[in-house]
Amino acid sequence: QVQLVESGGASVEAGGSLRLSCVASGNTNSRYSMGWFRQAPGKEREGVAAIEGDLSTSYADSVKGRFTISRDNAKNTLYLQMNNLKPEDTAMYYCVADRDSVHVAGRWYVSALGAWGPGTQVTVSA
Repeated sequence: QVQLVESGGASVEAGGSLRLSCVASGNTNSRYSMGWFRQAPGKEREGVAAIEGDLSTSYADSVKGRFTISRDNAKNTLYLQMNNLKPEDTAMYYCVADRDSVHVAGRWYVSALGAWGPGTQVTVSA
């Protein structure tokens, strides 16, 4: 089992930047797919960014060009650099890890064997 803990969430003004971090522990594996999901109040949880074991990345259209996902396997840490933040980016952000890709053919999915962190809040004011 993998345990995930996010950090870095904060309140910022529109146009600002934040970097989220997620530290993994337990049965970690550099080949696992990892990613970030988010959920805004009253909305469904949605996929934001994913990075595979071969370091290939993918993004939701709404964040392309503004967010960058990366991982440091030596530190068991996942990152999400968020630039040019918008009020619509306000949400609870969750780190995920799974043996299978969390973003395939446009579908964002974490299996029952996947792991979720408790989340970190990002609030962007206009």
